[in-house]
Amino acid sequence: MTQQLLNTLYVQTPDAYLHLEGDTLKVEVDHQCLRQIPLHHLGALVLFGNAMISPHAMHRCASEGREITFLDQFGRFRCRVEGPVHGNILLRMAQFEAARDEARTREIARRIVAAKIRNSRDVLLRGARDAGSEDARMALHTAADALKAPLEALPDAATVDEIRGHEGNAAARYFGVFGQLITTPTTEFAFTLRTRRPPRDRVNALLSFLYAIVTHDCASAVQGVGLDPQLGFLHTVRSGRPAAALDLTEEFRAGFADRLALTLINRHQLTPGHFTVRAEAGGSVLLNDEGTAQASYPAGGCSHRPAPAPASPPTRASPARRIRPV
Repeated sequence: MTQQLLNTLYVQTPDAYLHLEGDTLKVEVDHQCLRQIPLHHLGALVLFGNAMISPHAMHRCASEGREITFLDQFGRFRCRVEGPVHGNILLRMAQFEAARDEARTREIARRIVAAKIRNSRDVLLRGARDAGSEDARMALHTAADALKAPLEALPDAATVDEIRGHEGNAAARYFGVFGQLITTPTTEFAFTLRTRRPPRDRVNALLSFLYAIVTHDCASAVQGVGLDPQLGFLHTVRSGRPAAALDLTEEFRAGFADRLALTLINRHQLTPGHFTVRAEAGGSVLLNDEGTAQASYPAGGCSHRPAPAPASPPTRASPARRIRPV
């Protein structure tokens, strides 16, 4: 049995308008066509900022199972449009039963946090091997050793709140030395503290953007296999919050998003010119159009300039291949 490789289209250009012409999705700005894609090649759409889509295209995507996600210009989730829910109801029942069982919830949350901490240690140890100075190497090794304590304490955690506490302690130690992993001048990419909503520096702006991409893919994967993306185990349940997707995202933060951010910065694939500082918004920082294009292509997409989408496992449930966004 063969499976069709589906793509996710990321639309980042301000004032972009998507509409259908027959079976072709067209992306236009001021009536100028930037890109046209056969609709059957797409598995999902992600629209940033004020990008819009026609009602007809939205209805068609929803009826055929193509998810449309709306994010703001910072990459924060706004809403998701999807058609009728499909999947194995027995699988969802098992998910809900597990969530009602305190012991099973605690064990799943423990495994998620353990994987996150291990991946964080791997990033620090890898960075220590490539450190540019002895001081940086020692700081990274010390932080990696410090992460052993919350990791070893997880089996004895009696509640999910206690597990969250160990996760928070590990994250504080990890981000406390994250700046040592950056080899470019600190005047360009300084990092001292993890900030979000909004990010206060270029590194945080990049991390927030990449986390948003990973969360979107995790939400699509969770729903694609028939689970409820809003019912998680580590993250608390809240209306409209994709808790299960956020649970899954935790394991990919350090190993995928953080390492990709460091690669883009240290190889000078991203420069200060790819970011915008918004003085009117309290000094918040965000990637500009060129920056989001440069950052999203290694993660699976990029700008509207022609380029092949990166190959990855073919599945509709997890649309890992992406068309470069426009």
